[in-house]
Amino acid sequence: MSAARYEVLQTDLRTGAVVAKLPITSLTFTETLNAAGTAGVGIPLNSPQADPGSLFAGGSGLVVTRDAEPLWGGILWTLAADLAAGSLVLGASGYHSHYKGRHFVDGMVVEGMDIADCLKLWLTRPNAVGTDVSAIQPTGRLRTRQWTKYELKPVADAIEGLADDIGGFNFRYESYWIERGQTLGNRFVISDRSGPTTHFLTHRVNCNVTSVSYDSTALATTAYAVGADNGAGEKLVGISDNADLLSRIPTKNIVETYSDIKETQTLVRKAQATINAGATPVAIPSLTLYPDMYRPQEFLPGDVCTVVADSGYVALNHEFVITERATTVDTNGRESIALALANKELFSNANPS
Repeated sequence: MSAARYEVLQTDLRTGAVVAKLPITSLTFTETLNAAGTAGVGIPLNSPQADPGSLFAGGSGLVVTRDAEPLWGGILWTLAADLAAGSLVLGASGYHSHYKGRHFVDGMVVEGMDIADCLKLWLTRPNAVGTDVSAIQPTGRLRTRQWTKYELKPVADAIEGLADDIGGFNFRYESYWIERGQTLGNRFVISDRSGPTTHFLTHRVNCNVTSVSYDSTALATTAYAVGADNGAGEKLVGISDNADLLSRIPTKNIVETYSDIKETQTLVRKAQATINAGATPVAIPSLTLYPDMYRPQEFLPGDVCTVVADSGYVALNHEFVITERATTVDTNGRESIALALANKELFSNANPS
């Protein structure tokens, strides 16, 4: 199989117009579940494209394409020049990083609104990077949120909080051609927290399981979600229990604070989400796919994989959700794809309301 053809395109962040094709010397990019993800791009320091009048932090977009199809997109935030080596390393984060720096400056109130409508409202008002929200479909799940203008709630935090709620969702930003070769866009896409298994990966057959860690930090027999002041000098609290776990281990409480949440039912859902995440110890495998067997876009954060590995203490035959896909391209254009995963139960044992 011939090596895939990777390119990195510089874009005008406000319009999506392609400004230049960068002469890349190194490339690594990650797509992370419900987060911005990152990219690192090396170019020659003295190349014509290394133009400070055109390529600048905060105002330039970077889009990675594989065989001319957009695979990752985001915002250039940092540049590091090595004069001795003659190299310039560009550091970018996904489009979600734009919404880290946008706030509800006039406050925000939604009452009994579908999750999809909340997202469209929140993304449209501060949208200066052209995020398309047309793919967000109604969920049938209603939410209430309220922030005053004095709280200056970041839009990204509001989205992440909504996603992590019981009956929440996974989200990602998808780059696409508006006009092939000329203009690129990005769209916000949501999916169910845990869908059907789409991949089957076996250690030393089609992947190499590089490590597995086991963590019981999140185990909780009772979870408390502490919210805002109720106006009488007391904090609102949501509580949820796991009686089955309490019958097997000593009492272990987890207390989380959500100082901007003013609805008890939302706090109860937050507490239940903590209980769900802490129902069992977490196995966290990392693996690399065998070369030339898969394309990166076949493995999206949020997809479900069955992973099989049998080596001493490690005895896996379990379903996991992909939490991050990292792709590295060497100087010969060959790609290496690594996946980070988490127990499917962390995403699937929430009630759907």
